[in-house]
Amino acid sequence: MDNQGKLKELIELREKAKLGGGEKRIKDQHNKGKFTARERIEILLDEGSFEEFDMFVTHRCKDFGLADKQYLSDGVITGHGTIDGRVVYIFSQDFTVFGGSLSETFAKKICKVMDQAMKVGAPVIGINDSGGARIQEGVHSLAGYAEIFERNILASGVVPQISAVFGPCAGGAVYSPALTDFIIMSDKTSHMFVTGPKVTKAVTGESITTEDLGSASVHGSKSGVTHFVADNEEEGLMLIRKLLCYMPQNNLEDPPQTECNDPIDRLEDSLNEIIPEKTSQSYDVKDVIYSIIDNGEFLEVHRRWAKNIVVGFAKFDGMPVGIVANQPIFLAGVLDINASKKAARFVRFCDAFNIPVVTLVDVPGFLPGSAQEYEGIITNGAKLMFAYGEATVPKITITLRKSYGGAHCVMSSKQLKGDLNYAWPTAEIAVMGSQGAVEILHGKKLKELTDPEERSKFIAEKESEYRMKFANPYQAAKFGYIDDVIEPRNTRFRIIRGLKTLGTKKDINPMKKHSNIPL
Repeated sequence: MDNQGKLKELIELREKAKLGGGEKRIKDQHNKGKFTARERIEILLDEGSFEEFDMFVTHRCKDFGLADKQYLSDGVITGHGTIDGRVVYIFSQDFTVFGGSLSETFAKKICKVMDQAMKVGAPVIGINDSGGARIQEGVHSLAGYAEIFERNILASGVVPQISAVFGPCAGGAVYSPALTDFIIMSDKTSHMFVTGPKVTKAVTGESITTEDLGSASVHGSKSGVTHFVADNEEEGLMLIRKLLCYMPQNNLEDPPQTECNDPIDRLEDSLNEIIPEKTSQSYDVKDVIYSIIDNGEFLEVHRRWAKNIVVGFAKFDGMPVGIVANQPIFLAGVLDINASKKAARFVRFCDAFNIPVVTLVDVPGFLPGSAQEYEGIITNGAKLMFAYGEATVPKITITLRKSYGGAHCVMSSKQLKGDLNYAWPTAEIAVMGSQGAVEILHGKKLKELTDPEERSKFIAEKESEYRMKFANPYQAAKFGYIDDVIEPRNTRFRIIRGLKTLGTKKDINPMKKHSNIPL
């Protein structure tokens, strides 16, 4: 074969590889409202930046008729490209080839790009659309999954890992996304579960649909498995691009700063009035967040799950930060098991990738009750405390209103190495609220007061006395636990000045193999 013939063969093989499982299966994919594996890569990456690996790889299994069914690329597209000019490594599972099922060579392709990403120090993006292990390959497919899991584990905290689930993701396949930093699911077209409806029915007798068992809606609001629920795949892919703009390439770099046209000294007068006069009244903490960040751009994480705490990414004068804020309009902003886990995981991600954390505090305490105690609120609450105490990134805390008891300690207090701890004049920093405190401090006297009017008057006096003494920021400021009491409308400027000052912060934890966080 002459050179022209060889070139023609190469072009034909490339075209064959790009067809995956064939035009009919591509059409089926489109009919389900899904893009193909290659289309997803084209949408996600900068135009013309994709460099593909292993296009000509095929599976090795000869059993069960597989010798007669060989597809170039073997069901997964792998390589690297750029997003906003920054290098990323990517794999995209192809449902048109054996239902995206994982084979030995399929796994080796994924492992290759993950190994390369670790050498280069670049994020890894995995797009999942797979029926699970390729049964015909038996233990080889199981070994392939485990090889991927090990790389997910070793890459954790070294390079950012993002998973998009745009189809089925079942059995062992779910654990690779679960080991990554963020999961994005598309509404109506993606599902995740360890065991599907048929096995669930056979083992437990429970009848349940695929949608009710593992849809994006379920994992976005009930389990918290997915961090983002996108209306469709295109929105999900754009979310990945947006998410990466807040992250560094790896744990040895700082997140990218951008130009900002939002004045750093912009005053937000509405903040001076946002806290209600009555402590029992609520307000939306997102109004505070949107008022102080650059151009009101906030990328909320876990928006549908554990709504009593808000976490997400924003920028201050072009500097990426992670924000954690108690949300008074849900459960009064109380910390419960899910809120503690949600915030702890987010804080640990930010710390791993050198992203400063800004914390807005309005927390009445931990949620009481047997349900919380039986499910381990003690251990789960400790996760958040551990995350803040271990974090060495710049930490700025603003107490907006309530900061009571153990929850005060947990929410990035000065004692958990908070760098700058500010409070608004409306802050109430105490062991507990005035009503509970009076009942404990004056319990004996209250028992003696049988006249309802006298009792009511006594309680009102003592609550007022308690609030005057403790329900303000000045007791904490008196002892240096609060660095300054600031005017609410000036919050943006104080945070930005603090972040700039802390830009050269160096804080090193004791040498150890690894910590033993209370899981």
